[in-house]
Amino acid sequence: MATKDTGGQKHADRREESTEEVEETTETTERNEKLDEDVDDILDEIDEVLESNSEDFVRQFVQKGGQ
Repeated sequence: MATKDTGGQKHADRREESTEEVEETTETTERNEKLDEDVDDILDEIDEVLESNSEDFVRQFVQKGGQ
């Protein structure tokens, strides 16, 4: 006697995979937002240094091997 396969297990597996993907995406988004904030902080600090004393900043950069 043949039984009818409703595919319930497949749907459950897909939901679990989808939930894991959403969690990973959320973690990745949060990490990217944190990195963006860090980069913005560094850029703000560079801007402050350049506004206050750009000539010394450039001179020090060149002396450390910059091009």
